Amino acid sequence: MGFEPPQRLVRALGETCGDAAAAEWLGRLPALADDALSAHSVSLDRVCAPGGRTSLVLLVRRADGTPAALKLAPAAAGPAPERAALAHWDGWGAVELLDAPDAPVAEHALLVERLHHEVSLRSLPEAKALLEAAGIVRRLWVDPPAGHSFESVAERTARQVEPMRAAAGLDPSLEPLVSAALAAREELLQDSPEHVLLHGNFRQSKVLSGERAPWLAVGPEPLTGERAYDLARLVRDRVEDLIASPGGAATARRRVKKLAESLEVDQARLRGWTLFRAVESGTRALTAGRGQDGELSLEFAGWL
Repeated sequence: MGFEPPQRLVRALGETCGDAAAAEWLGRLPALADDALSAHSVSLDRVCAPGGRTSLVLLVRRADGTPAALKLAPAAAGPAPERAALAHWDGWGAVELLDAPDAPVAEHALLVERLHHEVSLRSLPEAKALLEAAGIVRRLWVDPPAGHSFESVAERTARQVEPMRAAAGLDPSLEPLVSAALAAREELLQDSPEHVLLHGNFRQSKVLSGERAPWLAVGPEPLTGERAYDLARLVRDRVEDLIASPGGAATARRRVKKLAESLEVDQARLRGWTLFRAVESGTRALTAGRGQDGELSLEFAGWL
């Protein structure tokens, strides 16, 4: 199969996996795609563009003509945990995994139901989008399967601490926000109230329109922990609109309160995790050279 991967994927993989690993995987991608198409007995319609930041999505058809999507991702992007989470949710609130139970599992590929990739919750007015998002994410918060190997919130965030400190070391102006975010993390982890299965990267663009259900979540980066951690990324959604609004800071604080109340999450814990995740995202973006993205996230964090 000859094709050019979407440039969005090419740019983002270097940040996610490192330039050398990204180049190696992208070089093997045509062969990996051929193998995955054959293993799943599907035919290619087209490559989904611009696609995601960590995976290539092929729009395909199964032998009976049913449309589906074949997602290919490097190991660093977590396709194995994603498969395990989708299998556990079994289509409840999330895209349905179509891998045959008796088929050999391709480490890099997942076959899922095809959704309307061009229509996400971001196409709705903000208030309606947040309402729909709350209904979807509530469904995903279930007990993890017995004997699972998902990492925890504590484990994932522990890996993020040193890069955040390093960013503050390079730019002392970041130190107050980084210190506040790390202090919030330490306090929150001392008394974590629950350990449910989380989406891990839940936001409006990760909820797509479907046929089987109006809206379904995609692209989980699953882990276990408290619901406030999962909800924290949704609080920061449409941050560019919030920053541009004269009442953005007040709107952000109202959003924390409203989401906490509607999903019965402790407001202080949601604020703390929102602060941590915004600072982590902002420092990571600055380190990767995405200055505008980083500044938006950090300005948002300053409001909290």
